[in-house]
Amino acid sequence: MTGAERDALDDRPSPDELLARYRSEGATTRGRLRIYVGMAPGVGKTYRMLEEGHRRAGRGTDTAVGFVEGHGRPLTIAMAEGLETLPRRTVTYRGMTVAEMDTDAILERRPTVVLVDELAHTNAPGSAREKRWQDVEVIRDAGIHVVSTMNVQHLESLADAVATITGAPVNERLPDDVLLGADEIELVDMSPHALRQRMRHGNVYPPDRTQVALDRFFTEANLTALRELALRVVARRVEGQLEGVNRGTLPLVCERVLVLVDGSRASGRAVRRAASLAGVLHAAVTALVPAAEVVDAMPFDRRRDLREALDVANELGATTLRLAAPDPADAIAEAVAQTGAAHLFLPWERPGRLEGLVRPSLPARVAARLPDVDVHLVSPPA
Repeated sequence: MTGAERDALDDRPSPDELLARYRSEGATTRGRLRIYVGMAPGVGKTYRMLEEGHRRAGRGTDTAVGFVEGHGRPLTIAMAEGLETLPRRTVTYRGMTVAEMDTDAILERRPTVVLVDELAHTNAPGSAREKRWQDVEVIRDAGIHVVSTMNVQHLESLADAVATITGAPVNERLPDDVLLGADEIELVDMSPHALRQRMRHGNVYPPDRTQVALDRFFTEANLTALRELALRVVARRVEGQLEGVNRGTLPLVCERVLVLVDGSRASGRAVRRAASLAGVLHAAVTALVPAAEVVDAMPFDRRRDLREALDVANELGATTLRLAAPDPADAIAEAVAQTGAAHLFLPWERPGRLEGLVRPSLPARVAARLPDVDVHLVSPPA
């Protein structure tokens, strides 16, 4: 970089100065975010994003490419042609020069819509922000709409589960709130067989990398599991929108599964059984947790088991709901009414001889309160 170019960069307004200028000009509406989600690299997320860019540009919307990673794929590179591409920012780190998205250039150019690939990307050290999604938040604060992409394995709540499935660590992670809080989410879907065929034809990786990828990360079993996770994430978002817009006016499209996580020996097993049924039904799972004061009063070992069971629930994509009512049966009934669950999993141990004589057991009380809900009792491991 020449001295003149460096001076020109130094003279550019800072992001904060640009945002202040835009707000003073009346740009108070935050930019919208659309995310194309896929189960794995190669399903066509970037291609779809570029198609959307051409569609918007074709109808007269001021559209620009903030950052697109073509990965050497001819069809993707060709699709980027004809769209205005903004300059990248170069960062030198450990003797290597890395090209990153130039957020300042986007703010200065100020298109109506900007295309930003790989939302979960980690910026090179020395960048103004650690993550690309943080750059996108700044861009949206300026009133610029963003169209972006990501793979489901980068979602924070699923990263550990994906690492277990694939045997490969997930280093780049995106907070769930960023994805679930997007204005639009669109799944770019493809069968595992079709993706593997696309790879064999050289449309995803160079020939020297294809076979290794097929044998390791892109196995049929791995892709099937990743696809199921992607479908669950998008279904959860769609159901959330349905609840927010039509609560109480439309029947639920998908079944819901609730599981009580109370720290008993059967909690972890109940979570896995609930997740297994949810996978078959393509249903959302909610983990019901006792009230905070109840958890605080538990012995150390039970609190530890409760945390471990919740970790399993989070890895399997469950959301968490706190039981507020003092009586667990009342709290469970409230949770069922709130979520519309059709299946309830309860950790259960065989009661002693005298138990149940004074008061019916929790499963009995729940079954009496919820005759239309299938109650599944899960015993602890032998």
